[in-house]
Amino acid sequence: MVKVKICGLTNLEDARMAVNAGCDAIGFIFYKKSPRYIMPDKALEIVKQLPRQVIKIGVFVNSREKTVRKIARLCRLNMLQFHGDESSSFCLRFKKYKIIKAFRVKKRIPLEEIEKYKTFAYLFDTFVPDKIGGTGKKFDWRLIRHIEGLKRPVFLSGGLNGKNVQEAISTVHPHWLDASSSIEARPGKKDHRKVKEFITAAKR
Repeated sequence: MVKVKICGLTNLEDARMAVNAGCDAIGFIFYKKSPRYIMPDKALEIVKQLPRQVIKIGVFVNSREKTVRKIARLCRLNMLQFHGDESSSFCLRFKKYKIIKAFRVKKRIPLEEIEKYKTFAYLFDTFVPDKIGGTGKKFDWRLIRHIEGLKRPVFLSGGLNGKNVQEAISTVHPHWLDASSSIEARPGKKDHRKVKEFITAAKR
């Protein structure tokens, strides 16, 4: 069964709701230019009150290695998601964590470009020139049909919701589905009905 990550969480109420609705992982964004940015201390307070089995993922964009390590340790993260221009060698420096490398899709990405990154998993999100993630827009999923040859887990992101998630699964066959802005009431605040609908549809 496909797994679900609810990303861009900024408060305990939304995090608890997502966990109770059946998500497998939650994501915190440690990118200060994002409207979903959360301070590490606040993320830790949320983590402390969630079940241990829920995977905690930190999202970083071109952060310094020292900064990533400090936040990952403080917030008790299980996985690190690199959503910027991080090199393959940078991603390999974090041996203690499972690493997700994100690719923003605007055209077909050659497999050899993806496979340069020897990370735990790959994430595919929508390319929008002035935004790094959190676009709420889907891309043409046909552009990544060739990724079925990848030997690592695939996260699909970008404009996913309860209405299109089954189509996304049948088209891409991802291991994970990742939603953030498309299931919000406003930036940083989740719409509880949309979150529950999304998770229910994904797990159907």
